[in-house]
Amino acid sequence: MGNFTTSSILLLFLFSSVVTSLPLSTNSRWIVDDRGRRPLSTCVNWASHMEPVLAEGLSKQPMDTIAKRIVSMGFNCVRFTWPLYLITNDSLASLTVRQSFQQLGLLESIAGIQANNPSIIDVSLIKAYQAVVSSLGKNNVMVILDNHISKPGWCCSNFDDNGFFGDKYFDPDLWITGLTRMATLFNGVTNVVGMSLRNEPRGPKQNINDWYKYMPKGAEAVHSANTNVLVILSGLSFDRDLSFLKNQQLKLTFSGKLVFEAHWYGFSDGQTTWVKDNPNEVCGRVETYMMNTSGYLVDQGYPLFIGEFGIDQSGANVNGNRYISCFLGVAAELDLDWALWTLVGSYYLRDGVVGLNEYYGAMDYNWCGARNSSFIQRISALQSPFRGPGLSEAKPHKVIFHPLTGLCITRKSLVRPLQLGPCTNAYPWSYSPQKTLVVKGTRFCLQTDASGTSVKLGIFCTGSNSKWETISDSKMHLSAKLRDGKSICLDVASDNTIITNGCKCISKDNTCDPSSQWFKLVDSTRSSTRVERSLLPYLPGKGLVPNHLVG
Repeated sequence: MGNFTTSSILLLFLFSSVVTSLPLSTNSRWIVDDRGRRPLSTCVNWASHMEPVLAEGLSKQPMDTIAKRIVSMGFNCVRFTWPLYLITNDSLASLTVRQSFQQLGLLESIAGIQANNPSIIDVSLIKAYQAVVSSLGKNNVMVILDNHISKPGWCCSNFDDNGFFGDKYFDPDLWITGLTRMATLFNGVTNVVGMSLRNEPRGPKQNINDWYKYMPKGAEAVHSANTNVLVILSGLSFDRDLSFLKNQQLKLTFSGKLVFEAHWYGFSDGQTTWVKDNPNEVCGRVETYMMNTSGYLVDQGYPLFIGEFGIDQSGANVNGNRYISCFLGVAAELDLDWALWTLVGSYYLRDGVVGLNEYYGAMDYNWCGARNSSFIQRISALQSPFRGPGLSEAKPHKVIFHPLTGLCITRKSLVRPLQLGPCTNAYPWSYSPQKTLVVKGTRFCLQTDASGTSVKLGIFCTGSNSKWETISDSKMHLSAKLRDGKSICLDVASDNTIITNGCKCISKDNTCDPSSQWFKLVDSTRSSTRVERSLLPYLPGKGLVPNHLVG
């Protein structure tokens, strides 16, 4: 995992100051610590809701090793799933780990747990769950307890009888009892910072009236039992729809703890939508849907947590590959807190298959390292906040973010071309009403002279080659016009230098991939690398400064 060592060290440094400032609360649309600073919850989902009712992977590696690998990948938080019956069914909760696995015939897993985590093999399932939370806490990892399902098993479908209040396995009173017990059990456990009340409400019985009837009861029960935790509420239709809150606000007796949760995958928009249709058009369409159904909440002053997103990290799924660039662009622009699905590299048992390989997993099959270190690097830019309370180290500016790589436009010196690099070193830009992109604190603007060539910084910023418009349905193409009137778009060369090319896939064509040309102008107050000394001769108001004064 050497590809992201530097960013991991940075995240560890940032997080070391966050963990001493718990619990978390809300400040308008932001989640903040008890000093009013925004830590940004960048979580990974760790499943513990399947038939064995144990955190996956403990037959492969010691839990402390897994916790340290979570931190090394830049995550500061785990969304830790649990089935309702773990806390409401005494016969299940009292089973030891060994007994649970014996009932399922998972003898090889028993041997692995005995070897890697002997301290939990003969403790109850609920004690084992607590042990994992404790291990995460010792490694400064925050935990959101997610009631994923009632009856242990794989989730989710419309017809699994676990989906909505009144389903066979979803009794509202038992659910409230379970939430109360879980909130009480972890009251005083500092690193437990939130409780997600129910994963992906769904199915034929779902309706708005029952959502308003029971969700507030669950929220009040959790807050009464544990005032420290964030109370996180999911929407309807597999947690895709919170649009009903536009018409009826949620009434609770407490404040400063409410967070809403939404999920977004490539298959959420259709198994083949991103392949069959033009990617720009799909991105624009699904972003509009997301903003209408959940994203609008941030404009209304509510925190929005993306509790699940992810892709097949083998790279084999074109639908997912196209979706993820769109998603990362939106997540960066809104600067959302989120949780990747999933940490899990392989399952003890899923859908009757022993040892199933999880291609969405951040960990590899044997939980030894990252399944796809390039993907971890790609999301690293979103593992620290671009803006929010306590982060006003720099004046408001924009960074130019490239979702395909997870990098931003940077520059080393005047003699080198603009290139992609870590967003911690991003140039701070201003975007003028005249549509020029100017490096803040200088007179330098982004310019282009010809298609297929590197872009440059110049000080004559009135020509059409200095005016950059966001075009296409995705609103992620930055386009300028050459002197001959031809439109070109920002693009990235194989060496990560910034060039221009003809604009890709603007409409109709579904065979091309425009993601190399997708850029987002992201609002930021994050401190960036200072303006390079090679630009000092042109600072505003200074004119041309003699070289001997620059040093």
